[in-house]
Amino acid sequence: MALKTGSEDKKKVILAVVLGIFVLGLVGWDLVRIFGSGTPPPPLPPKIANTVVQQAPQANTAQQATAVPMAASEHEAQELPSPLARLDPTLHPEWMAATESLKYEGTGRNIFSMSSAPVHIEKPIAPVRPDAHAAQVAQGPPPPPPIALKFFGYESHAGGQRKVFLLHGDDVFIASQGDVVDHRYKIVQIAPFSITVEDIPYNDTQTLPLIQN
Repeated sequence: MALKTGSEDKKKVILAVVLGIFVLGLVGWDLVRIFGSGTPPPPLPPKIANTVVQQAPQANTAQQATAVPMAASEHEAQELPSPLARLDPTLHPEWMAATESLKYEGTGRNIFSMSSAPVHIEKPIAPVRPDAHAAQVAQGPPPPPPIALKFFGYESHAGGQRKVFLLHGDDVFIASQGDVVDHRYKIVQIAPFSITVEDIPYNDTQTLPLIQN
């Protein structure tokens, strides 16, 4: 039993070694075929090579031809005329005397003379900017509106009590002295031909005459 087991292990080891050598050979063959058989780049066409060789001397000659004038122009200088050359440095006293003898002959005030009379300036008719404070004082609060009631009659009762008939638009009110009409007007006094009414919101008292129909 022990001898058979040892012989079988040796066969398995030999078989594994043979398979490993075969696999390594295949891998090496693939590597040699991939990296060892590189193809060189294709050569340039003959026409392109000729044109490059032929045009190279022409480019050199063109650069030499343009380089000569540039080098020559850098050393050439031109003299520009100066505007100061046309000025006359000679002093002319007669011209100075003629300038000093000029007199100011304007129609207005001579601004170069202290004794010249000032120019008359007309005063404005109205102020350019009205005084805002004066305008507010002049306006003041608005006057109270007139009482919108009409007194067109009254009636007397025993004891001297009187009731007045008042008209407000299309509404007719009957009130005694001290009553408030239309929640605003208070009857202060009743006379035979007029009544005194107080406008409660404005604290203003006015007299309404009797209107004859």
